[in-house]
Amino acid sequence: MARMRVFLVLVLALTAGGGLAFATYNYVQKAPTTQSMPMAKVVVAAADLDIGAELNAKDVKVIDWPANSVPQNAISDPNEVIGRGLILPIIQNEPFLPMKLAGKEAGSGLPPAIPPGMRAVSVRVNEVIGVAGYVLPGTRVDIVATVSPTQQHSDMTSKVILTDVQVLAAGTKIERDVESDKPIAVNVVTLLVNPEEAERLTLAANEGQIQLALRNPLDRGIPVTRGVKAAGLLGNPPPVNKVVVTSKGVKTMAAVAPAAPTVPEPMTVEIIRGDKRAHEVVREQE
Repeated sequence: MARMRVFLVLVLALTAGGGLAFATYNYVQKAPTTQSMPMAKVVVAAADLDIGAELNAKDVKVIDWPANSVPQNAISDPNEVIGRGLILPIIQNEPFLPMKLAGKEAGSGLPPAIPPGMRAVSVRVNEVIGVAGYVLPGTRVDIVATVSPTQQHSDMTSKVILTDVQVLAAGTKIERDVESDKPIAVNVVTLLVNPEEAERLTLAANEGQIQLALRNPLDRGIPVTRGVKAAGLLGNPPPVNKVVVTSKGVKTMAAVAPAAPTVPEPMTVEIIRGDKRAHEVVREQE
């Protein structure tokens, strides 16, 4: 009798377990399946790359990118990237776009990054001129020149000669010292200018000194300045040329400083008290 009870309990357990398993199977089969997000292949940078770099197989990689958020004109074939040069910096895992790549036959280095009609001019700088190292590729600067047109110290003038100039490259190059015949490190900044601006920049660098003034990249205004001389720093009026007209023509005399403005004498009132006279100064009420 005891064996019969054990057998019945075993049968009931198997029946209950089978029913539960069958119900679970049906539920899983009927449950809605989660659809996988469609992906697309995109070529991205394997590391941070600077302007002018020639791309090789180690610089690129292909990753899966959500198909509904692929950047416009993104490249999917790494063969379209390898061997070309960068005309704009790119960071790690950033997709390669045609606007940041030089032409397939343009090569690498700085030349492909120069737009048509523009020129790249390099100037020597130091820590002060280079704004303590904050002048980096992609930043924009104004060029302040300090030069004397007459070689006289009193005519030394500082003036903004170029505005909103893009920095193409900034770094250190090795030159050879003429006196000691030893290599020395020289800080150089390469600027993107048009041919006329290149002439002004070269002349200013050779005839005087230049200073870079770092700009906010969102500030694209072009300031108009008159320049300043040493006398203007102290509040003194600049000297002016005296022109004298004679029978032989117009003759320009040496520069003379304009006379200082005269201070008007104060108003006084004469007061007579008996046989005494006195003068009192009349002051204006403020």
